[in-house]
Amino acid sequence: MAKPKKRYVCQACGSVSHRWQGQCADCAEWNTLVEDVPATVFSMKHDLSSGGRAVEFVDLDKPGALPTRQPTGLAEFDRALGGGLVPGSAILLGGDPGIGKSTLLLQAAAKIAREGRGVVYVSGEEATAQVRMRAARLGLSDAPVKLAAATGVRDILTTIGSMDTPALLVIDSIQTMHSDTIEGAPGTVSQVRGCAFELIRYAKENGVALVLVGHVTKDGSIAGPRVLEHMVDVVMSFEGERSHQYRILRALKNRFGAVDEIGVFAMAGEGLEEVDNPSMLFLSGRDEPMAGSAVFPAIEGTRPVLVEIQALIVRLQSGATPRRAVVGWDSGRLAMLLAVLESRCGLNFSSAEVYLNVAGGYRLSDPAADLAVAAALVSAMADRPLPPRSVWLGEVSLAGEIRPVAHGGLRLREAAKLGFDRGFGPADVKAGSAAMTYDGLSQLANLVDRIIGSS
Repeated sequence: MAKPKKRYVCQACGSVSHRWQGQCADCAEWNTLVEDVPATVFSMKHDLSSGGRAVEFVDLDKPGALPTRQPTGLAEFDRALGGGLVPGSAILLGGDPGIGKSTLLLQAAAKIAREGRGVVYVSGEEATAQVRMRAARLGLSDAPVKLAAATGVRDILTTIGSMDTPALLVIDSIQTMHSDTIEGAPGTVSQVRGCAFELIRYAKENGVALVLVGHVTKDGSIAGPRVLEHMVDVVMSFEGERSHQYRILRALKNRFGAVDEIGVFAMAGEGLEEVDNPSMLFLSGRDEPMAGSAVFPAIEGTRPVLVEIQALIVRLQSGATPRRAVVGWDSGRLAMLLAVLESRCGLNFSSAEVYLNVAGGYRLSDPAADLAVAAALVSAMADRPLPPRSVWLGEVSLAGEIRPVAHGGLRLREAAKLGFDRGFGPADVKAGSAAMTYDGLSQLANLVDRIIGSS
C-alpha cells in the first residue's frame, strides 16, 4: 500500500492543499489550513464490482402514500419551508449570532410537541438549565420537549435509538458536534462533514425531520465545508438587523418547495411573533410626503412587500470628493443608475454626495426597484416630494428605457389594498384594481420631466 500523503484542509472553505501555507489559495483567509486525517490510498486495480449488497430500484409510479408535510404551528416558518416539515428531510438553518435561531426552533419544537408529536432538542452550546430558562421566558415550559445537552454524536444516536422515534430532531449546533471515529476538534471540516453525515443518515432511515443549526462566517455564509449545504435538503437563512425588530426567514435551497418564499417575524419580549402583513411593518412611521422618499412594491415568492426607499443629496464645495453610501441595496447598481441619470437625463451628481437607504433594514435585490430608486434620487435633487400615496416599479436599462417587471399586477393590487392609489412603471403593466391610477413610462427622462418639469 502506498504511503498516505499529508493534506491540509481550509476550515473556512474546505479546499484541500498538499502543503501548509499561511493563506488559503481559494478563499484568501489566513491561518485556516489544518492538517487532516489522510485518506486511505487504494490501488487502481481494486475491484468494487462485487461483494456489495444489491440495491433496490423502484418505479416513479410505484403505488403507495408519499410523505406528507407536517406543519410546525408557525405559519411563517411553514411558508418558508414550502408548506411544513417533510419526514426524513435535513434542514440547515444559519444566521448571525443572537439573531434568534434558537428561539425560533424552540418555539416551533414546543408547538409540535404540544400536538403529541415527539421532539428531541439537543444543545451543544448551552446547558439544559439555560435552555429551560429561555423556555420559561417564552412561556413554553409546559411543552413536552425532550431536552439534552450533548456533543457526542454516538451518545446522541444511541440514546435516541433506545426511545420512541421522534418526529423532529434539533441539533444546536452542528459545529459543536463531535464524532469519536474522526480525528480533529469539533468544528473542523472533517468533524462537521462526518457528524452531519451520521445525523442525516439516521434521519433518512427513520423518517425523522432533522434541523441543524449552523454558524456563519463574517461574510454571512455558513461556516464549515461547502459540501454540508449539498448534503442537506433545505438551507435556510435567518436574517435581520439587531437594531430592528423584524427578522426574515429565507430559503436558499429547498428540494421540496420554492426558494423565493420568505417568513417574516418580529422580535418581542415573549419571543418571535409572526408578521402577517410585512408591508405595514416596513412602512410604519410614514406621515406627510417628503422629498427623496419613494415606495417600492417588492415581491418575495408569492408575497408582495411594500418598502420605502429614501435618498439624500448633499451638494459639496468644489474640489471635495463626493461620497456614495448605500444601505440595503447594491452599491454597484446605484453607480450604474447615477450614470444613466447623468448620461441620458442630463442630471449632475458628480459634485454631490449621495446617500441611499432602504427603510426598516430591508435588503433589496430586485431589479424592479430601479425606478423607485431613480424617483427618490430625482426627488431629493429637486427637493420636491413625489405624488402622495404613489408606488414606483420598473427596471432601468443603460439606454434609459424602463423595462417590464415580473408580477406587476400583483404588486399594484397589494399597494391598492394598503391605500396607495397611484402607480408609475412600465407602460405594459395593468393596474389590476379600479382604485389604482396607473401611469406608464417608457423612458427615464419621462420620470425626470414629471418630477422636475412639473410646477
